[in-house]
Amino acid sequence: MFAGLPAARVAAELISLAGLTTDTDDPLEVLRRVDDPTLLGVVEDALVTAEQEAATTATPTPYAREVLEAARARGLPVAVVSNNSAPAIELYLARHSLTGHVDAIVGRPWAQPHRMKPDPGPVLAAVKAVRSTPDRCTLIGDSLTDIEAARAAGVAVVGYANRPWKISAFAPADAVVTSMAEVLAALI
Repeated sequence: MFAGLPAARVAAELISLAGLTTDTDDPLEVLRRVDDPTLLGVVEDALVTAEQEAATTATPTPYAREVLEAARARGLPVAVVSNNSAPAIELYLARHSLTGHVDAIVGRPWAQPHRMKPDPGPVLAAVKAVRSTPDRCTLIGDSLTDIEAARAAGVAVVGYANRPWKISAFAPADAVVTSMAEVLAALI
């Protein structure tokens, strides 16, 4: 999400806003470290705004559109489940004309960072949104929290290793791919 708007810059702005002394370049980690409920809402709103700005410059993952089209052609429902905000995801999908390929969006619960992945709740909400069961769903994720959340939810998981170090780190996944072209090949 933060390709055009660096995550480190957003994290620094959130740290300053929250008055934290933490050292992280991950905006979601900053959100997790805010313990004042009133301040949490302020930081959450600022993060949603930053994510929406980032969504206007974010570029699609290679072969993601083709994967979504292949899933749609096979009648497979697709949900986006993310630790990013739903408004940012919706904006991103609309900007890239992908909205019609996604049946449900489960974004980060507002000002409840404890409910983000690796908590299985968002994954289970996505399963429910597509009217399925965990044993019939697969999560494709690019983070360790995706793998942990899928495991906790009882959902199969494919690790998308978009960085070389992730290949071995994603060993707990059911499968690991380094390109969405591999997912596409499995769908066609």
